[in-house]
Amino acid sequence: MTASKSGGPAATAVLPVEQYVAGLARKRMAAGVLFRDRTGRVLLVEPSYKPNFEVPGGAVEADESPWATATRELAEELGWDRPLGRLLVVDYVRPQDSRPEGVVFVFDGGVLDETDLVGMVFPDGEIVSAGFHTLTEARDRVKPLLADRLAAALQAVEQGVTVLCEQGRRIA
Repeated sequence: MTASKSGGPAATAVLPVEQYVAGLARKRMAAGVLFRDRTGRVLLVEPSYKPNFEVPGGAVEADESPWATATRELAEELGWDRPLGRLLVVDYVRPQDSRPEGVVFVFDGGVLDETDLVGMVFPDGEIVSAGFHTLTEARDRVKPLLADRLAAALQAVEQGVTVLCEQGRRIA
């Protein structure tokens, strides 16, 4: 502790910036894109490396923004170069399955139709199929956390807002 300049009570020593930054919490981040058709079904992709389906997207890499991640993942997974729409969901995810806590961003990809999926090629082999599913069907194919996040994202589209979630459940 050191004395303050004013001669008042002692103040706590300030850490050097490097030491302060090294002690900050680290969170994983991911970004996905919600595409839907005119009937409200959502586009899910089937990964080659795990049993559950996902929305297009993935982990944010070092020195990459979540919106850049979403754009990169669309190109890698689906071969698409499309502009992102507005932010629909920010979801805080607690630590689970040996993964640290994280923040997931979901962007609006807009409305597609079946013709957008015809002849689809998956450039990197990470994805084996893609198709539209109702929210009820999606609940059978995705993890419960993503199912809840999808429901929140669809509400955000309908209401024209960005929603905040914890563990996929809307809080605001």
